[in-house]
Amino acid sequence: MVHTTMEGSLFEPTLYIVKGMCILDNDGNRILAKYYDKDILPTTKDQKAFEKNLFNKTHRANAEIIMLEGLTCVYKSNVDLFFYVMGSSHENELILQSVLNALYESVSILLRRNVEKRVLMDNLDAVMLAFDEICDGGVILDSDPTSIVGRAALRTEDVPLGEQTVAQIIFNSWDL
Repeated sequence: MVHTTMEGSLFEPTLYIVKGMCILDNDGNRILAKYYDKDILPTTKDQKAFEKNLFNKTHRANAEIIMLEGLTCVYKSNVDLFFYVMGSSHENELILQSVLNALYESVSILLRRNVEKRVLMDNLDAVMLAFDEICDGGVILDSDPTSIVGRAALRTEDVPLGEQTVAQIIFNSWDL
């Protein structure tokens, strides 16, 4: 991906698109967050201050995108959770939106469409794995929720046979 500056010169293309991803509760408190660029928001204190500011600007808004502190932030809310994906100010919003959709849909599948704080906290381990399956060090690895969940889902042995996908059943039968 090649970006241009205001003067028309080109930015160096990079795979490091995502600067951070986070999930906040309806009070703006962090549930889960990962930041990939150590030059942007280097300390936990900086990150939490940014998250509070981000939440205050977005929790009542109807938009899906905001420019804040030099970052392009796309977001989505559901019940008592807010999902955010951040990229640099010159990043393509559609790419960031596809990462956000992958994150939200993956979490939704992992939580069996019951996307709310209590259920997320009960399944935080799988959601953390989904974060890692979507993005590593700022590089987007996958944006297909089905494949993300397939790799992030834990304890498939505990899932009743009727709720497993065909792929899970076949994969589990190989372990026998």
